Amino acid sequence: MLHEMTVAGLAIDPNSNAPILILNARDEEFSVPIWIGLTEAASIASVLQNIEFERPMTHDLFKNFIEQAEITVPRIEVCDLQNNTFYAKMYCKAEDREFIVDSRPSDAIAIALRLKADIYVDDTVVQQLKVKNGEYEVEDDSDQGQKWAEYLQNLSPEDFGKYKV
Repeated sequence: MLHEMTVAGLAIDPNSNAPILILNARDEEFSVPIWIGLTEAASIASVLQNIEFERPMTHDLFKNFIEQAEITVPRIEVCDLQNNTFYAKMYCKAEDREFIVDSRPSDAIAIALRLKADIYVDDTVVQQLKVKNGEYEVEDDSDQGQKWAEYLQNLSPEDFGKYKV
C-alpha cells in the first residue's frame, strides 16, 4: 500500500546538526522523518521558499534535462528502509516507454517538487517508523538507537519547519 505525502518542511537534528526532511501523510495522521544531506536540504529549501538562482543547480539541471527529453515524472516513491538507509524510485514516462530510476529519497523529492510530481511512501517504510500508543518501536537497542528513539519521541509539531536551511 502506498501513502500519498506532502513535504511539511525541514528541521535540524540538534544532536548532529543534520537536516531532516519531514513528510506528512496527506489523508492520515503521521509523518515520516528522513535524515538528508545539507546540499539536498538546500535544494529542497530553495523550492519550498521559491528561491531561483541565476544558474541552474544540480536538481534544476536534471529537471531541465527531463523536460528537454520530453520525459514526465508523475510520481516518486520512498520504497524501502534497510539498515537506517531509505531508498526511492522515480517513475518516468517517455513517449514510447516507461521506466524507473533508482534514487536517494532526497534527490527524488527535490526533483518531484520541481516537476510537481506526486510523492508516496510505501507501507513497509511506514510500518518501520510507526508510533503505537505514543511509544516508538525501537529495532536498534544500541545507545545510538535509543538516543534517536528518544529524540523522535520528543519532537513536537512546532519543531517541523521552524529551521531554515
